[in-house]
Amino acid sequence: MIREVHTDADDELLLRSQRDPTAFEPLVTRHSAALHGYLVRRAPGAADDLLSELWLRAYAGRHGFDAARGTARAWLFGVARHVLAAHWRRLETEAPPGSAQFAEGIASDPWQAVDQRLDAAAVAPVLRHALTKLPAVERELVLLIAWEQLTPTEAASVVGVPPGTARSRLHRARTRLRERLGALVSATRMSKTGESA
Repeated sequence: MIREVHTDADDELLLRSQRDPTAFEPLVTRHSAALHGYLVRRAPGAADDLLSELWLRAYAGRHGFDAARGTARAWLFGVARHVLAAHWRRLETEAPPGSAQFAEGIASDPWQAVDQRLDAAAVAPVLRHALTKLPAVERELVLLIAWEQLTPTEAASVVGVPPGTARSRLHRARTRLRERLGALVSATRMSKTGESA
């Protein structure tokens, strides 16, 4: 897994690109792989087009970046999240009912396919069930940190909550996941073996 390391250089590049558009290009090179991965996991069939749209929106909106509110990396993931939301809304309104595109749009958050991509296939159904029980923002924080390897502060910026709030929601989400995973794994073992508690 590729992990981009945040540097203040990214923030400086994004700020400089507001005056010098050529400073934006290195950001594309540095962050495309991680952003593409984020999009592939959420909208596999449209990820390439969405990445292009993301870069167009990021370039057009680069004057809105404020380093005091978060890192350039978190800002870019925030743009990606908005591009995905617009994609899902478009699918809901434009796709014919009954089509695969309509179903994808209705899902509006296709994280249910997570189990198809997890290495630990035996845990996937249990994990998927536990994730369904989390509130959407907590689930997104967990996934941004686990999948995209964002820091809690970066993830907070992406979902639009203060870093302290994100940390407390992340703690609450992890606690809920531990509790649910423990209970579900025990129940699954009992149902498979016929044992009682």
